[in-house]
Parts: sequence; C-alpha cells; structure tokens
Amino acid sequence: MRALVVDDSKAMRVILSQILRDLHFEVLDACDGLDAVKKLEGQGPIELALVDWNMPNMKGIDFVRHVREQNLRPEMRIVMVTTETEMDYVQQALTAGADEYVMKPFTKDVILEKLGLIGIQVR
Repeated sequence: MRALVVDDSKAMRVILSQILRDLHFEVLDACDGLDAVKKLEGQGPIELALVDWNMPNMKGIDFVRHVREQNLRPEMRIVMVTTETEMDYVQQALTAGADEYVMKPFTKDVILEKLGLIGIQVR
C-alpha cells in the first residue's frame, strides 16, 4: 500500500513516514498542499494521506476540499494530523471529506487505531 504524508515540518514528515514504513507502506511526502496535489497527479494509486492543517501555500483543509471536490482520488482515505484540537476544526475536516482526525502529539498506536477505524488493515 502507498501513503502520502503532507506536512510543512520535515521532522513530522520523518516521524509519520517511519510509522507508516513500519506498517509496510510505501511512503511519499509533500511539504504543503500544493506539493501534495502535484504528487497525486504524478503517481499511481495512493490509499492513504496523512495531512497537517497549518501549512503555507495550501492548508491541509484546502487540500482535503480540493481532492474531494475534484474527485482526484475517491478511494484515498484522508486523515488530518494536526495540533488543532477544537471540535470546530474536527467538524470542518470531516465535513470537507477527511475520514479521520488525529491530534498532535500522537503515538504509533493512535495512528494504527485510526487506520483500523477507516478500514485500512495493516500487517
């Protein structure tokens, strides 16, 4: 399975990528929403995207809206992974088309649990 990690923090991209690689994902990464859209256009199937909210150029919420409105990857599950903890943000993300929401800081177990909730079974 393939995943896309979208975060403007290189450290966070490394952490999330390592968690996903440990779960046997092939991982691509992007530094913001615009970079992520370009990566989606140039790649084959991607089953999962882990997306930060606050990024330059295109925020995570705008990336989610764009992907869902343009029907770019209808099969791709999207999980917002962010420091935004207010319920309004959770609701906005889910309404925009995110499948789940993870608040930073998180653990590998939290990521694994959320993947299970959205139907992604890992080895």
